[in-house]
Amino acid sequence: MTDNGVVTYRVCVICTGNICRSPMLEFLLREAFDREGLSDAVTVDSAGTSSEESGNAADDRTLDVLQRNGHDDWGRAAHRARRIEKDWLAERDLVLAADSGHLRALQRLAGGSPEHIRLIRSFDPAAVEAGELDVDDPWYAWNDKAFDRTYEEMQAAVPGIVEHVKAELAQRSRTV
Repeated sequence: MTDNGVVTYRVCVICTGNICRSPMLEFLLREAFDREGLSDAVTVDSAGTSSEESGNAADDRTLDVLQRNGHDDWGRAAHRARRIEKDWLAERDLVLAADSGHLRALQRLAGGSPEHIRLIRSFDPAAVEAGELDVDDPWYAWNDKAFDRTYEEMQAAVPGIVEHVKAELAQRSRTV
C-alpha cells in the first residue's frame, strides 16, 4: 500500500539480456497502465536471466520499433540492463517471462512454480489457442522485421496483462 492508500502492484518483465524483449514490454505496459489511470498503483520494471548485458542501454532497434509505432519514451535514457535476483521474485506480484527457457530459469530460481511467474504470451488468447507462447527473440535476426514481429507479439499480450492486473487490484481493494 502506498502513502496515498493506493494498492501498489509490481510487474517485472524478463528476457535474456534485458535489452530487447523485456524493456520493450516494460515500456508498453507503463504506457498502458498510464492510459488506464493506474500508473500510481502499478510499477513495471524489467531484468534479464543473464548478466552479459548488465549496464547496457536498451537495444536501439527495440527503441526504434516503439518510436515507429508512435509510443512515447518510457525510459529510453534511464534503462540499464540488469540481471534478476532471487529475492526480487518475492517482491513482484507478476513476473512475465519472454519464453519457456526464461520460465524454467525463473522457476529454478524460485525453487518451484509460483503462480505469479507466467509467460507473456499466456495473456494473448490467440497465442494460447495456437500453442505459440514463446516471444521470438529478435536480437539475432539483425533486421527491423524481427523487431516488428516481437512488437506485435508483445502488443497482443498487453490487453490481457492489463485486465489481469486490474482484476488483481480489484481483489486486493476488497480485502484491504
